[in-house]
Amino acid sequence: MKTLRETRLSMLDLVAVREGGTVAEALAIALRTARHAEALGFTRYWLAEHHNMPGIASSATAVLVGYIAGGTRRIRVGSGGVMLPNHAPLVVAEAFGTLAEMYPGRIDLGLGRAPGTDRITMRALRRDRVEAEDDFPREVAELLRLLGDPQPGQQVVAVPGAGTHVPIWLLGSSLFSAQLAAERGLPYAFASHFAPRLLHQAIDLYRSRFRPTDALAEPWVMIGVPLIAAPTDDEAGFLATSVYQRVLGILHGDRRCLPPPVENFMATLHPQERAGIDEFLSAAVIGGPRTVADGLAELQRATQADELILVCDIFDADLRLRSLDIAAAACGLQGPGS
Repeated sequence: MKTLRETRLSMLDLVAVREGGTVAEALAIALRTARHAEALGFTRYWLAEHHNMPGIASSATAVLVGYIAGGTRRIRVGSGGVMLPNHAPLVVAEAFGTLAEMYPGRIDLGLGRAPGTDRITMRALRRDRVEAEDDFPREVAELLRLLGDPQPGQQVVAVPGAGTHVPIWLLGSSLFSAQLAAERGLPYAFASHFAPRLLHQAIDLYRSRFRPTDALAEPWVMIGVPLIAAPTDDEAGFLATSVYQRVLGILHGDRRCLPPPVENFMATLHPQERAGIDEFLSAAVIGGPRTVADGLAELQRATQADELILVCDIFDADLRLRSLDIAAAACGLQGPGS
């Protein structure tokens, strides 16, 4: 049985734009956070593709991966993920192949099959394309070929990209990607930071059906964990109201900027709204150092995850870094190489 201190710690950043702030400030906060995570000994720092959302500045994901990788030295940087139906596989292979040549051994390519946006924006991204169920597995296979060694007679070669073997991860919140990741022998990341309902079922399916490959001999599971840590449970609960407000907005179709925390926010809500927020964040760990240590340990024990990827959206950027400090201490990180 793997313990929390044997589990890798990483971070997923949606690059939240704060109320009263700018996109440029959000990008600067992301780079500052990535450098801090690197200093703490985090394994990787991922950026998530979203579109047409005023509060999220991570739409040009490959560009952001380059920005973060260029501003750090050791930490792996990647997508969590690129929404593959929005892009031609060749374009993705060339973009991440270029990044892999610029930052060798440090780039990850996480792939999702959701649009990462609303239907109108999805049509703007995909033009007249109509997605079929078989498209995602076929395009994952195409990306694996494009990033692998060129084969005799291969007519389309990604340049850059071919031969870089950028690690491909499959991301998901349902059983579809879990099964595909198992069949392809790929690492799997479950989106429990916003859709935790099928967490245990998905990772059980993935592990039971995993087929080893030259790239990955055993299954590797990463799970998303919303984290708000502070010196006390009360302060963490107060800081978490920024996330509660944003989740409520998502549930009502209002994707606004990250708001500052407010006192007693949950008490002002209808019971159904509170239940919706609780379900959305049922994998969250919120509290002081002991609560955080216990919460992360319980999640790891229940899932035997190989890696926890934290989503830490705190309005005050300094307090966000402090939250990562508390999580790192709970996981026994000692800095680079830990």
